[in-house]
Amino acid sequence: MPLGVVLRRTPGVTRWAKWYWEAVAVLPGAGPARWKELRREGEALEFHAATVPLTLWITDTEAYQVNLADSPPSIYVIIRKEPDGDMPLTVSLATASPYEAQDYADNGEDMVEKVPMPAGLVAWVQDFTDANHVEEEFVKRRRDKLRTDRIEDGRGDLRIRQDSDVYRAPRRVPS
Repeated sequence: MPLGVVLRRTPGVTRWAKWYWEAVAVLPGAGPARWKELRREGEALEFHAATVPLTLWITDTEAYQVNLADSPPSIYVIIRKEPDGDMPLTVSLATASPYEAQDYADNGEDMVEKVPMPAGLVAWVQDFTDANHVEEEFVKRRRDKLRTDRIEDGRGDLRIRQDSDVYRAPRRVPS
């Protein structure tokens, strides 16, 4: 589903950041747009920055259930800084999976913004999840009965013949 992303630009509160950017809304079924100005309130501007596809995957239905159980359910918008472009930011992705959003947040280069999901989009994601989710049975791992306390540590690679500990101090070679 095409998803328009609305970004708001407000003046920064420190001298080091001239502008503060945040994702404030998503527009389900939006047409293509590239930094179209939507609203202006004083120095605050809202742009329809981009339209990106929202793709739902059958393998991520558990993540969608977690998102739908949250209050409110959200769309996660991944934004990248573009120092060389005509606009300072690029919307690279929108996802309904909090697990995928966490992966992008961990890399430290992307901004991940949480935007409330509109009611129609909540229903669409819920229908997809209900139709495709398969509950996986939890299987507890069992320890094997191998006795590891009988193995001598510190001997290094067993394929190399040696009689002593590999962690010994090196000997000084006479010169």
